[in-house]
Amino acid sequence: MKIIDISELFSTTAKIKEIDTYVAKALTLAGEGNDVVLTGAGPVWLYLKIAHALHGKARRLIYRSPVTGDVVIFDHSPD
Repeated sequence: MKIIDISELFSTTAKIKEIDTYVAKALTLAGEGNDVVLTGAGPVWLYLKIAHALHGKARRLIYRSPVTGDVVIFDHSPD
């Protein structure tokens, strides 16, 4: 399982003009065909963009927060 802390993709404030850089970092961290967890502080637009980019790359995508716990966004595992 790969855990991507969204807050580690940018320094102080996420900037939309850097979105392609953030997505590229997330794709590298996620690898291909893995279960991926997205967590950490970050803007909703960045979570959505990364989730969209991981569809078809990750086997399963999970959102994790202290409030909600784990929420499965998609699951393409054959189990």
